Amino acid sequence: MKFKLAHTNINVHKNLYKSGHIMSAIDELVKDETRLPSPPAIAIRILEAVKEDDSNYDELAEIILSDPSLAAKTLKAANSSIYGLPQRVGSLKMALSIIGLTAVKNIALSFIIAKELRTNSEEGFDFDLFWKRSVTAAVASDLCAVSINNKNDEDFVRGLLQDIGIVIMYLCRKDDYLRMLDEKCVSGLSIEDAENKIFGFDHQKVGSEILKKWGLPESVYMPISYHHKKTDTPSKYALSVDILYLSNKISSIYHGSNSSDNITEIKALIGGKYQKTKEEIDSLIDAVAKKSIEIFSLFEIDANDMKPYSQIIEEVNEELVKLNLSYEELLIKYKEAKNQADSVAKRLQVVNEKLKAVSIRDGLTGLYNHVYFQKHLDIELSRTIRYRKPISLMMLDLDYFKKINDAHGHRIGDIVLKKISALILNQVRISDITSRYGGEEFAIILPETELKDAAVLAERIRTSVEQNEIMTDSNTVKVTISIGVATYIPASKILSKSELLDAADSALYASKHSGRNKLSMVKLSQNISKA
Repeated sequence: MKFKLAHTNINVHKNLYKSGHIMSAIDELVKDETRLPSPPAIAIRILEAVKEDDSNYDELAEIILSDPSLAAKTLKAANSSIYGLPQRVGSLKMALSIIGLTAVKNIALSFIIAKELRTNSEEGFDFDLFWKRSVTAAVASDLCAVSINNKNDEDFVRGLLQDIGIVIMYLCRKDDYLRMLDEKCVSGLSIEDAENKIFGFDHQKVGSEILKKWGLPESVYMPISYHHKKTDTPSKYALSVDILYLSNKISSIYHGSNSSDNITEIKALIGGKYQKTKEEIDSLIDAVAKKSIEIFSLFEIDANDMKPYSQIIEEVNEELVKLNLSYEELLIKYKEAKNQADSVAKRLQVVNEKLKAVSIRDGLTGLYNHVYFQKHLDIELSRTIRYRKPISLMMLDLDYFKKINDAHGHRIGDIVLKKISALILNQVRISDITSRYGGEEFAIILPETELKDAAVLAERIRTSVEQNEIMTDSNTVKVTISIGVATYIPASKILSKSELLDAADSALYASKHSGRNKLSMVKLSQNISKA
């Protein structure tokens, strides 16, 4: 499954949400190929086992016991303070009989999904921090539900998976997601608003949809699609969404920023709507830290120096007394630090954009470079084979370019390359990938393009180059271009990238060999034909 995320105007996104088209867009994105794993076989077996009301405990216990590590973790979780059992349970069957089939199922699924979607932290994305936040949110979800007398067996798994869409979007479109994080940092937008601006939808919708496709119940995935409370929540899920919203805010106190704002929102909701006192709220927030530290080990997460909020406040107050700073002085220092951080963030965003451009663009022509071309030819060919859509590859070479350099100098030669590159870009579609293959040679990947359509485009390019005059200082330079096109339509034979490249290169050679300023085409396993 891979997300093919479109970039459109934010007003268009709003219209998509209103019309319901956004969900069909996500359906299309989820179908595509990516590193994102399918749900593990054991998760599918667990979900199938508990679909029917008359599922027996023995079947679920047998499935979980087939994975000794999962069985051990599930039993430890059942014996943790989250469930507060009066006596220790010694077997999965006993745990099932005491805390229930749904609770044990959700414990097991939590471990499976967290393991499957956890990898080493990479530059720009900290997987360890993500899962630390998620486990803390899961604990907070469970404790908030207890606090407002609405605990059920799905609070923990909902809390754990509420932000799973973030990981999915990152794994599918790393560059775009990192760009979104830069945008969020510089603009001050919330993460869901920044996602909507860059992608067209946010992690709530993506997470909810993927969990639905994986077979989790509606009572889990539906509240997740509303947990940031940016849209009206259906009354059926209002209480579950309140709990998720609170759990996210509490987790952010320990692993995020704007802790004071989060505290204010927590107190406004749980204190106002659910009539909890300041002491009860403080006790709840502290309990989340204590119980999270206990649960971290089950998910193989290092608690590091996580402390209850009351201890953090106490230590901060002690430091303030030592500093002996007035409120006004603290405010000035805060503003200075914030201004400096904003300035650094903006500079970093500019630098990151420049570095990204350098890494994928040819410095002279501005077209994609050879490395980018090779990478995306792999991607497009894989998509072609999977969905049985045609793909065409066009190779283009300026005729007698060495003579231009010899007659006019390399500076004029560079001007010619830039002008021809711009001319080619004016002819292709947005979906086509145009690159400088090397020297005076270019390559264009044409996804979902039949041979006849590729031939029309190639002939249009050839003609426009032939008719174009390039003005350089006191000189007028005219050039022609030779083109080779290879088209592959998936059938019984699977084509490799090298075979497609060789076919396009052979077609280009045929054009040059027959007098240049020509177009030649080839289909898989067919003879080259000149046009």
